[in-house]
Amino acid sequence: MAKDKLIGVDLGGTTIKFAILTAEGEIQQKWSIRTNILDEGSHIVPDIIDSINHHLDLYQLDKDRIIGIGMGTPGTVDLENGTVKGAFNLNWKETQNVREQIEAGTGLPLTMDNDANAAALGEQWRGAGNNQPDVAFITLGTGVGGGLINDGKLIHGVAGAGGEVGHMIVEPGGYLCTCGNYGCLEQYASATGVVHLAQDFAEAYVGNSKLKAMVDNGEEVTSKIVFDLAKEGDYLANEVVDKVAYYLGLASANISNILNPSSVVIGGGVSAAGKFLLDRVEKNFKQFAFKSTRDVTEVKLAELGNDAGAYGAASLARNSDRVIA
Repeated sequence: MAKDKLIGVDLGGTTIKFAILTAEGEIQQKWSIRTNILDEGSHIVPDIIDSINHHLDLYQLDKDRIIGIGMGTPGTVDLENGTVKGAFNLNWKETQNVREQIEAGTGLPLTMDNDANAAALGEQWRGAGNNQPDVAFITLGTGVGGGLINDGKLIHGVAGAGGEVGHMIVEPGGYLCTCGNYGCLEQYASATGVVHLAQDFAEAYVGNSKLKAMVDNGEEVTSKIVFDLAKEGDYLANEVVDKVAYYLGLASANISNILNPSSVVIGGGVSAAGKFLLDRVEKNFKQFAFKSTRDVTEVKLAELGNDAGAYGAASLARNSDRVIA
């Protein structure tokens, strides 16, 4: 029986997304379940196993047709041993033997990577990266993550920290980051970073601004509110967006000056601001990128939305040589 199907699993802190795809990357079925982080996250892996087995039965899909399972997960992934540690939003305080358990429970080979790396692969393979071999991905959410793909392969580095673009220093001596350094991109381009900038800018601004009034009155300010006000012409909000775009353009140029990718793809919740943000990022990118990069690298918005992780996870399985003896 020909092996012609892939299973992609996108493990998140609130939801686990699943997809069954063809070997070419067409999603045929997808579903999701709630992530149960109770009891130190001990239910998560059994729930994944049960859900995969149940849906293969439901769709009457023979396991002999499955090439493998790919999974993107929060935390630090030991690629060689198939373990995950430091996934605190999953309540995983200790190292988890994820691959061993899932392979034993499903009888299928599992290939794993960090969730941001998986999303990068998804965009590279089936999204804005147009299946080009050299693509950089930046995802803007509560934090800033990313993945760097060179010659069709993820860059992991010697300790698995390759592609941690959120911890690129863009403002020496700037805001303190959770990593312990100062001035990381994450502190300026994440959803929380946008709000931090807005609060600082509001404190120093003396003109009229709805954003300033909201900050001064102690009202809740989100990154979406900042971008919406900027689109409405609020001067202070536009100053904040310009600063965010400056840091993103600088980071994109630095990545591109080193790796020379065909595209830098920007995704995640903050990127929902769309072309309004992208045009400003591109302007700064062109200022900081040197000519050989500037002429060939395109700054783009991600295209796959919430499906990026599942596509990328499936890509992990597709390109894996892992088998179960």
